[in-house]
Amino acid sequence: MPADFLPGNRLTLLNSGAEYFPELIRAIDGAQHDVHLESYIFEDDATGQAVAAALASAARRGVTVRVLVDGFGAREFAESLQPALLAAGVQAMVYRPDIARFRLRRHRLRRLHRKLAVIDGEIAFVGGINVIDDLNTPYQIPPRYDYAVRVEGPLLAPIQQAQQRLWEIVLWAKLNRRYRLTRRAQTDPGARGEQTAAFVVRDNILHRRDIEEAYLEAIAAAQQDILLANAYFLPGRRFRRALRDAVKRGVRVVILLQGRIEYRLLHYATQALYGRLLGFGIRIFEYRRSFLHAKVAVIDGHWATVGSSNIDPFSLLLAREANIVVKDPLFANSLRESLEQAMRNGARELPIDSWKRLPWHSRLLRWASYNLVRTLVGIVGYGGKRK
Repeated sequence: MPADFLPGNRLTLLNSGAEYFPELIRAIDGAQHDVHLESYIFEDDATGQAVAAALASAARRGVTVRVLVDGFGAREFAESLQPALLAAGVQAMVYRPDIARFRLRRHRLRRLHRKLAVIDGEIAFVGGINVIDDLNTPYQIPPRYDYAVRVEGPLLAPIQQAQQRLWEIVLWAKLNRRYRLTRRAQTDPGARGEQTAAFVVRDNILHRRDIEEAYLEAIAAAQQDILLANAYFLPGRRFRRALRDAVKRGVRVVILLQGRIEYRLLHYATQALYGRLLGFGIRIFEYRRSFLHAKVAVIDGHWATVGSSNIDPFSLLLAREANIVVKDPLFANSLRESLEQAMRNGARELPIDSWKRLPWHSRLLRWASYNLVRTLVGIVGYGGKRK
């Protein structure tokens, strides 16, 4: 489904939790009617407690507060933070709380990976930042490096509609009548700025490939340069061909990836593609200064996206995701400058022959990891020739 671009927005790029959480908490503290927050992770650390305290305070003063977290990403939430939130009057639910670690059933892998918040139908936040402290990076070097966008203007309407739709779906699945939407904040669709943007989601019904198609459309139209930054990058054939074709047209393609290992299988599977991507003429940088968690892109200095969706099968084929796509030179250049600074200060470029330098057994390990990931995706009913 084509992205629906709406003019008249005011968009503020927020770099990591240090910029995001003060803005989020300030908006919650100023709420008068409704707060609706979705997060894959809601951690019981200093940041999670601060956000929870703001949500509880809003509920106690009569604001309708709804919180929806994922049952895997926030698997401790029901025991750690949810009881106090419920006691304060917050409506808090867990999306797919039934977790079976060793069963590869597709519905168990359909996670809520979106990171959204809407306050009073006037301010929204969209991005990749979970409710977790930047310094809380187990087995990784802090801080966590990610982005979100503060949104004001007509784009509030589709963001709010998406949240309300999912809330009602979860209520229906849980047979929960207490938290039904009895009133809704009146979204003001009036112009707040001069920036044009679209809100794009991925789900398992009507919007299965919307985020991927938004990327592919922009890559196909690229004329100068493409800069992608992704925490987990395992593109399918269509995506790889689109990048290859862009290079053949003379487009400069640069990819910033996580240089440190978080999930070993995915890390090695991604590296299996390095030789092919470098062979296309794509430049690859690995971010090693800290923990890269970003899912963003800038194309030709006027198209940009920030969101929760990685370029891998789990984001593009299984999870519920949400991205904002922006057509605005000021926003795009701001994001590009931030990424380029991160690359200068914390990344290293891979030599074009880096894949060939690896011993044969290292290359075999990476290809085995890649094929195992493809097999796992196939087992749960996805994949196939298109991917």
